[in-house]
Amino acid sequence: MKKVGIILLLIAFVLQLSGQEKSTETKTTIDKKELKVLESLEKKGSSVEYDRDTLVQSQSADEKVVIVKEKKKEKEKDNDREEENERNHRHRGDRFKGHWAGLEFGFNNYVTSQTTLDLPSDINYMSLNSGISNNFNLNFGQLSFGFSRHIGIVTGLGINWNNYKFDGNFNIQKLPDGTIDSLSPGGKLKRTKLATIYMTLPVMLEFQIPVDHHHLNVAAGLIGAIKLGSHTRMQFENGPDVKKYSDYSLNLLRYGATARIGYQNFQIYGTYYATPLFQAGKGPGGYDLFPFEIGFALTFND
Repeated sequence: MKKVGIILLLIAFVLQLSGQEKSTETKTTIDKKELKVLESLEKKGSSVEYDRDTLVQSQSADEKVVIVKEKKKEKEKDNDREEENERNHRHRGDRFKGHWAGLEFGFNNYVTSQTTLDLPSDINYMSLNSGISNNFNLNFGQLSFGFSRHIGIVTGLGINWNNYKFDGNFNIQKLPDGTIDSLSPGGKLKRTKLATIYMTLPVMLEFQIPVDHHHLNVAAGLIGAIKLGSHTRMQFENGPDVKKYSDYSLNLLRYGATARIGYQNFQIYGTYYATPLFQAGKGPGGYDLFPFEIGFALTFND
């Protein structure tokens, strides 16, 4: 009888253990109410550990652990996304960015084939008032191709406005054969100028030298341009303001060299065109005049 009693006790103990395992498997099911409790605690700023301790009071340990693990998985995914975004942001920040897009303001003039500002006496009417002969450039559409983080090629598009303001009481005219000659206005002029508009396209090699967490930028290269329009203007002291639109035998296309140096977004630039301002043989007095400009720029790359 004792043996039978012992056997019955062992059977009862085994059945009790199997019942506990079964109940444990049932308790691992996730309930929507439990998730809502955890979410409400998280909205209040509670951490996962705090949620675990709080849920212990009202729910079994097995149910609580399952919920916390599920929420932890979601948080791990969010952390992975954040780390990936940070890596991508750092990678984009390491890319080379040139200095072209922005606004430029400067002064323009032209030199003879002897690279002098002194014009021959027979074309003195082309002499400019250098202090007010200015240019304005709007650069846009920048593209940067980096060889490294601090060295690369910069290109883009720009619009270039030039004002060649004459120093004397003269203007210019285009004769029937296409040559450029002086024009006497027949009155006292307050202002007189030749204005041109070009679209520009540079290709520059730029170096960026780190200086105290910022950059010193040096760039040089070629620049091409196509003429979009031109006109002359005469503003009389006691009379009308006269504009005349014409091509004035200006070269449609031109090219030259450009260079700039600056710190961060402030640049000083200079451009010299190897193409004469007027078409060959049609310039004032048959001379070639080569335009140039120098000024400062504020770029928008950063």
